[in-house]
Amino acid sequence: MSLGDDGRNVLDTGRADRSVWLMKCPPLASRSWQSAAAAASSSDAGLPPPVVAKVVLSLDPLHPDEPSSLQFKMEMAQNDSGNTPKSYSLNMFKDFVPMCVFSESNQGKFLLEGKVEHKFDMEPHSENFGEYGKLCRERTNKAMIKTRQVQVIDNDRGVLMRPMPGMVGLVPSGSKDKRRVTPTKGSDVKRTRRDRRELENIIFKLFERQPNWALKQLVQETDQPEQFLKEILNDLCIYNKRGPNQGTHELKPEYKKTTEEVDTT
Repeated sequence: MSLGDDGRNVLDTGRADRSVWLMKCPPLASRSWQSAAAAASSSDAGLPPPVVAKVVLSLDPLHPDEPSSLQFKMEMAQNDSGNTPKSYSLNMFKDFVPMCVFSESNQGKFLLEGKVEHKFDMEPHSENFGEYGKLCRERTNKAMIKTRQVQVIDNDRGVLMRPMPGMVGLVPSGSKDKRRVTPTKGSDVKRTRRDRRELENIIFKLFERQPNWALKQLVQETDQPEQFLKEILNDLCIYNKRGPNQGTHELKPEYKKTTEEVDTT
């Protein structure tokens, strides 16, 4: 917002009571209007702004109070080439969230341009469905054209594929120092289940080392499937949802006593 004499932001609300229309238009119409505005700005500045479209209002005089008797149609003034629709239907809505339109000038001044009274959805008129259909097919065919090309390398000795200076982590194919990369065990690697009793003993020994364990830590320590480990932990442990040990498991009291008795003996 612009600054007033006291240094505060100022919003010009002189047009707050003005009624404005909000219209959702297709990209084709928006690009056509933007190109017309750009052409006008590059020409003589003294000329009035160009007319980009006109709105035709149709009203049934016999039934003026019916909502269906009021129809809006927009006709484009630009004669673009191709199958660009020239006529559009404007579907009017009155049931929408109250909105206002704001603008900012080149000097940084903020204006309240008005309050939205009508909302319109713009779509090609029925008389232009044929041209619009051709345009959609052309757009689809253009999107299906493959822009990537396969290039055959004539030099089959691999000179072009050798690592350049400064490239880290690449080893030439003929190097004697090539090392085998050992794959790290991730979550997608299949793990073999242990015997349940054996795994329970391993878990008890782990909890002798420390009282609280996170699930990921136990998966790494036991090398067991996560779902299988969860089933056993649900029987042996309590999951801390809050507190200083949030997100960790600890043995149930009855199993804590068992491990303590084993330690004393």
